[in-house]
Amino acid sequence: MRRLLHPKTGGLGLLAAVILSLPLVMNNPFHLEVAVTVGLNAIVCVGLNLLIGYAGQISLGHAAFVGLGAYGAGVLTAHHQWDSLSAMGMSALGTGLLAFVVARPILKLKGHYLAMATLGLGIIIAIVLNIEDQITGGPDGMVVPALNLWGWEPAGEIQWYWMVGGLLWIAVWLALNLIDSPVGRALRAVHGSEVAAEVVGIDSSRYKVLIFVVSAVFASLVGSLNAFYGQFITPGIASFFHSIEFVVMVVLGGMASTFGAVIGALILTLLPQVLTVLEDYEHLIFGLILMGVMIFMPKGLLPTLSGLLTRRKP
Repeated sequence: MRRLLHPKTGGLGLLAAVILSLPLVMNNPFHLEVAVTVGLNAIVCVGLNLLIGYAGQISLGHAAFVGLGAYGAGVLTAHHQWDSLSAMGMSALGTGLLAFVVARPILKLKGHYLAMATLGLGIIIAIVLNIEDQITGGPDGMVVPALNLWGWEPAGEIQWYWMVGGLLWIAVWLALNLIDSPVGRALRAVHGSEVAAEVVGIDSSRYKVLIFVVSAVFASLVGSLNAFYGQFITPGIASFFHSIEFVVMVVLGGMASTFGAVIGALILTLLPQVLTVLEDYEHLIFGLILMGVMIFMPKGLLPTLSGLLTRRKP
């Protein structure tokens, strides 16, 4: 059972099996659209989990990086006729550079000071996207051209599903390899105690900045894909509430659990769709479910369930 539940032996295989089998039971375009949204949210959460779960650094403005990726790709393709792949790459590079510049002063803070600093960064970026209407279209949003990769344009929900599903698998694989690398061990040491990590020769600032940039690049690439997928974006994509959504997905699934982040994204993306039948009680039931999970499963869904399955009787 332990070998089956190990991320490298069973987790990636199970994820691949789920991705490959879902189209067999989903023949509705709306269901495929929801699945694509789940995949995009899950990729952001996998990157954010590296920052929150493994490095122990909170970010309440992560949707701002999604917004920068979306608007960067949208502006470059719509206003400057860049090809889609170059626009995505340039947006990711610009987002990574911005994250690198702001990371050192921000990540020197701790606790609620760090949370407020990342919140302020997210609000500033959201305001800029709102007021620069000549570039971004302001609150009305902007139209984005269709994704074009060397002459190939994804046609229909099913092709987008396969592309996003493949990218999600790659993102999880990269995250698992990063966690098992010396960088991942250094991040866990920094999370445990920065003082102890510094004593054994780990440059905590360097690793915190590195993982902040990596998670920002993950978010930027998802933002670009989101823009090409919907072909229309508004500043709401970078809102504070969207950032909180990502954090709740990571915490609900289980911090320091890559597959937990995927499960958290799955649940919080699907749950509002399921609860729509309750009409006026939708938000009440939604909040009660989240409270119940956090009270009875404080470590998150996946770590708690994995612990129950692998626990042996004395």
